[in-house]
Amino acid sequence: MRHDGKVITAAIKRLVEILEAHSSDRSTLDELHRMTGDRGSWKRAYDLFQRIRRKSLDANRRGDTKLEVVFGFEEACAKTLYNLSGESAPFDADSPYWVIPNVLAAARCLEIDEHDIITAVMA
Repeated sequence: MRHDGKVITAAIKRLVEILEAHSSDRSTLDELHRMTGDRGSWKRAYDLFQRIRRKSLDANRRGDTKLEVVFGFEEACAKTLYNLSGESAPFDADSPYWVIPNVLAAARCLEIDEHDIITAVMA
């Protein structure tokens, strides 16, 4: 990964675009999409993570597996963006390594061709 995060943020943006077409709740996906292209906004990813986490816990309580896996992906992305911001109190350093497993889990649950996910990551 490049120090400025361009490679990983570009991949996150492409992955978000894939999930947006299949998710019933796009609000925080749309925020992530906008945030990936605006380095100045990455410091706000901490607050975004907190909102996604609340939605994730709610989806878990309702038994909404489809949203729960999407929110898991979103959480990993928000943590990654916040860590790239260089702000204090970063999330765990392994946060970027959860983006791919979480998006693959979402793809399986939402019946998205995993080849589309791999292509988006490799582009």
